[in-house]
Amino acid sequence: MTTRTALAMSLAGAALLPGCAPALAQSAPATTSAPMPTLEQVRERLAEDEVVYFVLPDRFDNGDPANDDGGYGADRLVSGYDPTHKGFYHGGDLAGLTARLDYLQGMGITAIWFAPIFANKPVQGPAGDESAGYHGYWVTDFTRIDPHFGTNEEFRTFVNAAHARGMKVYMDIITNHTADVIKYREGFSYRSKGDYPYSTRGGPDGAAINEGFMGDEVRTEENFARLTDMTYAYTPYVPEAERDVKVPAWLNDPRYYHNRGDTTFSGESARLGDFVGLDDLYTEQPFVVRGMIDIYAQWIEDFGIDGFRIDTARHVNPGFWREFVPAMLATAHARGIPNFLIFGEVYAEDPMAGYIAEYTRRDGFPAVLDFAFQQAVLRYAGAGGDASIMTRLFDGDVLYEGGEAAALKLPTFLGNHDMGRFTTMTKQRVPGISQEELLARTQLAHAMLMTLRGNPVVYSGDEQGFVGDGNDQAAREDMFPSRVASYNDNDLIGTDATTATDNFDRSHPLYRLIAQLSAVRQANPALRRGLQTMRQWDDAPGIFAVTRHDPESGQRVLLAFNNTAEPLSGNVAVDYAARDVTTLAGAACPATVAVPGSVAVNLPAFGWAVCELK
Repeated sequence: MTTRTALAMSLAGAALLPGCAPALAQSAPATTSAPMPTLEQVRERLAEDEVVYFVLPDRFDNGDPANDDGGYGADRLVSGYDPTHKGFYHGGDLAGLTARLDYLQGMGITAIWFAPIFANKPVQGPAGDESAGYHGYWVTDFTRIDPHFGTNEEFRTFVNAAHARGMKVYMDIITNHTADVIKYREGFSYRSKGDYPYSTRGGPDGAAINEGFMGDEVRTEENFARLTDMTYAYTPYVPEAERDVKVPAWLNDPRYYHNRGDTTFSGESARLGDFVGLDDLYTEQPFVVRGMIDIYAQWIEDFGIDGFRIDTARHVNPGFWREFVPAMLATAHARGIPNFLIFGEVYAEDPMAGYIAEYTRRDGFPAVLDFAFQQAVLRYAGAGGDASIMTRLFDGDVLYEGGEAAALKLPTFLGNHDMGRFTTMTKQRVPGISQEELLARTQLAHAMLMTLRGNPVVYSGDEQGFVGDGNDQAAREDMFPSRVASYNDNDLIGTDATTATDNFDRSHPLYRLIAQLSAVRQANPALRRGLQTMRQWDDAPGIFAVTRHDPESGQRVLLAFNNTAEPLSGNVAVDYAARDVTTLAGAACPATVAVPGSVAVNLPAFGWAVCELK
């Protein structure tokens, strides 16, 4: 049987398989009449209990056209508003996000994480190559909502509305840098501490400066009081027009930045260099540490948010995190938020856990974004790689501080606004892939995301079958009707729609799949809190299977996945006490255990099975 024939037969017959994604189009997601949890009950939930939706507010929905230009006027190079350009503001805002909470709740979303919404420098970049701060990572005022998105009061309304629906709110924050305001008179290439020490101006042969300063490894107020001349590497200055643009006011002083030029993303520059020109904060200074703590503690105290995703975490020195993270957790606890989640972005393209796990041990992060999971699922489900890649991924869970139990709260994901969408990366890895196979592989990946260990994150638009052209700006399509030509010519999966119309379709097969699996996840504690045991894998494409066991409830669940275009059968090892089997989702599970210690599974092409063992 050819691969194409097997796939066609599998998709044609999938409607006969309970829970398989193609059958979802025939039935609406399950609804519930259960009362909404109280805010106290919401805050008692553990991170691993959530299903998270990640969204760029500018690209989600435009609830208030009056704020489209942020009050800056019609000039796109002043306001940053140009809905026809993928690198400018498009009009999405907090009002639009608040109005669509029902759409998110219908998909089973229990927590919302959004890109930074602090006031940004509207436009940056050289003449002819400008872009806007629609993404939120060019902050000038850390105390105020960007006027393109709304006001602080509108943010309060959003947080309260989400909490009223039993949904948590995670803010995306930045401590590594601010907007690009500081300039250098001599250039911008990175200049190292060895070649340009703090003790001389412009290099070892320059005039002596900063007498008595013992370097940034002596992190005391007394030592940094001796760092008074910032011309050791460059001559930094602030243009007169932007002299007081940053808030709090201390951020306008070049003393609180590294001022060594652009990072090369390697060596010393990875922590001390400017991230593509953005002003790199001198986070070794005690004053800067306290300043950042004060800024973000205020957001917790004022709005009662539920967590922080921390941008560019690997570009900040570990000592900063060892002070900042405990301070945020203590603030949240005092505010009555016992399970405040902090997870750092440690960007990596490695399916092994070692590199990102070190940030939970050395730096003290409670969790990190699970880039290793993303890479492993991309290679297994997206590209049809060996099943053993998944086992090697999960074997690394022991490396996180707290081990396998700590890995339960790692936010897992398939793609994002920086690296691109799962669909796009799969197309790159499987040239010529059909739309049908791309949908099937994407459904398989979402089944893994929603059932394997971790805290699943759905990237806005994935539930509507978005397929971008690449990463960064090319992966940030509008959910509301787009006017960007390079978005509107994309061929989406699971639908005949394009991004030229709004995409809040609750009948889309991926929306329905996520809704179904969210409900199954919430109803079965082993799928949220269960530790994993590897059961089936080979150094070849094929079946990957695990069991998950929740010690508190005693529930055990078998998960089995098939990443090939052929139906596969196999005998999977299980606990010897198991006797009966119940299908929770996916392909039909056998009703009983034929012999102690083994369950026979039959999986369609790109199929999965979620089976409760009793």
